[in-house]
Amino acid sequence: MGERERVGRARGRSKVVAAVLAGALLMLVVAGGVAWRTGWADDWWDRISGDDPAATADPAAVAAPPGLDLPAVVRPAVGAQPADGRSGLSPAALEQALVALSDPDLGGHVLAAVGPLDGTGLAYTAAEGTATAIPASTTKVVTATVALFLLGPDHTFDTTTVLDTAGGGTPRLVLVGGGDPLLARAPAAAGDGDAGSATIQPPRADVRTLARRTARALRADGVTEVRLGYDDTLFSGPAVNPTWESDYISTDVVSPISALWVDQGREADSFERVADPSATAARVFRSALAKAGIAVVGAPTVVAAPARASEVARVSSAPLSQIVQRLLEVSDNEASEVLLRHIGIADQGAGTFVAGQAAVERVLAANGIPMGGSVLYDGSGLSRANRLAPSVLVDVLRLAASDDHPGLRAVLTGLPVAGFTGSLAERMDEGPAAGPGRVRAKTGTLSNVSSLAGIALDRDGHLMAFALMADRIRDPKETLARTAMDNAASSLGACSCGR
Repeated sequence: MGERERVGRARGRSKVVAAVLAGALLMLVVAGGVAWRTGWADDWWDRISGDDPAATADPAAVAAPPGLDLPAVVRPAVGAQPADGRSGLSPAALEQALVALSDPDLGGHVLAAVGPLDGTGLAYTAAEGTATAIPASTTKVVTATVALFLLGPDHTFDTTTVLDTAGGGTPRLVLVGGGDPLLARAPAAAGDGDAGSATIQPPRADVRTLARRTARALRADGVTEVRLGYDDTLFSGPAVNPTWESDYISTDVVSPISALWVDQGREADSFERVADPSATAARVFRSALAKAGIAVVGAPTVVAAPARASEVARVSSAPLSQIVQRLLEVSDNEASEVLLRHIGIADQGAGTFVAGQAAVERVLAANGIPMGGSVLYDGSGLSRANRLAPSVLVDVLRLAASDDHPGLRAVLTGLPVAGFTGSLAERMDEGPAAGPGRVRAKTGTLSNVSSLAGIALDRDGHLMAFALMADRIRDPKETLARTAMDNAASSLGACSCGR
């Protein structure tokens, strides 16, 4: 462990108490906002105000005890009108808070947009018209939002087995991939999960459990021997995005994208990627099926499951809302790309990168967020060909927070908390002390690129959405540039940004 890591860990431990307090404060604020937007606060108010027939009477309407002379209750005048979304933030205060964006370490192309989370328009911009920048992993905010919009927060992904008995002889069992982004080799053992600061661990379906269920069902029908095929045809087109860097696969940056894999296409207990995730998943399943008492004749083969085949067993993923929260918190590239394929299927009828891109553009436009000069080629942000205007990210965050779409809330709750969770656990500790805990954001990092997109709660209770982007950072300055970007975002939480 290097000196910087030891210092970081020590600093992290020293923040435990502060994390609890700041996290509690943020949760109270967010819970209050959710309560108001979901109507829970209205129900509560109905009960204390007397609008609910079953409620306790208004204290002002209760008669005083005999002999007690009290003055009449006078309702106070309204002290101030609530600020609307457009006028509640001060451009001058925001400019002062974001002074770190002028740091030369960020390079010569820095874009920013800040506006009220519940409102319209921008109170601050640092962009020229429709200027765009490489968004890196802030792209995942867009992918997650569109996936939830099209599929719904309760959607699950099923991996199944089906049996084809046509033709006589040994029946063929087919393992059918349903595009579960988190399908595992085996059930999670106690204490398993992501290393680091992930706060949500969705339960994972696994092929060992599927093999046991399949074996039990086969034996019940008198089947003890099968041939094995595997079907990964739910997704089509290339498994590797053509706009990715040529060495992404060979250097284990990302796996080939498949509708059937285990552990996201990784070797067992390793970060190394396998060359053929579908074939690997089939071999793992074959071994588990044999251990469960079903003889498998020959090696697994690639097939398309026939429509006449009958289902034998299935396992289902966690709900999409939980997958999205984990995806955003740990910046999961593979899960993001799988969701882009599902977006394409749901909206365009094809599980390809191109269909996913078209679906994203259509859904955003339908919700009043035109892409303009922005363009996305993947779901994870690995592509350096992606371009986004910061205003698009701000508007997507507003969509996720809108009253009309409560099913998108997992996008906001999945954003890492500055200084405490996920990809921000060890960041934003060099800026204003009041910033950590008041900012939630998705990070975006590629070589020469640094970006942040999320929400901030300033010291006076103003909720804002922001996107900060720099994509011409010089190689020796990348760490310093990231610190400058962190300091700017942290200052939004530490400022008094109202008019």
